[in-house]
Amino acid sequence: MTLTLIIIAMAIVTYLPRVLPVFIMDHLQFPGWVNKWLKAIPYAALGALIVPGIFTVEPGAPIVGIIGGLVAAVIAYFRGHIMIVIIAAIATAFIIQRF
Repeated sequence: MTLTLIIIAMAIVTYLPRVLPVFIMDHLQFPGWVNKWLKAIPYAALGALIVPGIFTVEPGAPIVGIIGGLVAAVIAYFRGHIMIVIIAAIATAFIIQRF
């Protein structure tokens, strides 16, 4: 019985922080600079996930990942399709590793 209550309590504590903002955000008005900052969060999180991987593509040779990342960034800048960006970055890293 105690274990069941602990699991239910953990589920509630995990669920509340995910649900409460949905109800609270409808009634709040933020200044423009806060909205601008909030819109940048997904890009910052994506960068935090991608950048460490760029430097660890080839242990001892971070230039492989850096060049692959630059190729991906250039293609993405010119609005290339996401699959083209991914394939080009992988192909670049593969070619550099082989030569």
